Amino acid sequence: MHVAPVGGTAVQDYVALAEIELCGELIIAASAAREDRLSLESIDEVLRVAEERGGERDREPRYGGRD
Repeated sequence: MHVAPVGGTAVQDYVALAEIELCGELIIAASAAREDRLSLESIDEVLRVAEERGGERDREPRYGGRD
């Protein structure tokens, strides 16, 4: 078994940290929701999808799914 040496040589994976933060935000939103499941619109709002798309909500979905 290989153990990382002591002395602060840890590497931070910023993508993984961002994904963990987004998952946490979804968990918080789901626990606060009145309905059993979050709607697609609620999920998009929590994940700030509209901001990532530059505010374009009526654009065609990227993956062929429902928007």
